[in-house]
Amino acid sequence: MSTTNLLLLLAGTAVVLALAAYALHLWRRVWLRQKQQEAANDAQHIRLRDDLRVLASSLLDEQLPLIEGAIRIKVLLDNYDLGLSNDARCQVFQTLFAATEHVPTHAGWKALSKEQRRQHEKDFSALELQHKAAARTAARWLLDEGLSAA
Repeated sequence: MSTTNLLLLLAGTAVVLALAAYALHLWRRVWLRQKQQEAANDAQHIRLRDDLRVLASSLLDEQLPLIEGAIRIKVLLDNYDLGLSNDARCQVFQTLFAATEHVPTHAGWKALSKEQRRQHEKDFSALELQHKAAARTAARWLLDEGLSAA
C-alpha cells in the first residue's frame, strides 16, 4: 500500500470517527431535550391535576359559582386528559360549557346592556337549578376517583 493511500485511508477514518462523534453528541442533546420535555409535561400534568382538585373542592364548598367552576373544570379537563373530559360522569361540565360558550366575557360582558346581562344571569340561574346536583356529583367523583385514576 502506498503512502498516499495510507494517508487517505487514515484521513477518511478520522473524518468518519469525527462525524460519528458529532452524531453521538447530537443524539445526546436530542435525548436530553426529550427528557426535559417529559419532565415539563409531567410537571404540567401535576399542576393541572392539583388545579382541578382545587376547582372541584371549591365547587363543592360553593366557594365558586357553579357555571364558572364548570367552565374552568371543563377547560382544564380537556388539557389534563381528554378521555376523562369525555367520560360520561363529567358530561355535565361539557353541557354547561356548551350552554354558555356564546356568552361574552370580560370586556364583552361589560359592553352588554343591562337587559342582556340580566337575561344571561337568568339563563345561568336556570342552568344552575337544572345541573347543580349533577355538577356536584361529577366534582365529587373527580375528587374521589377520576383524578386519582388518570
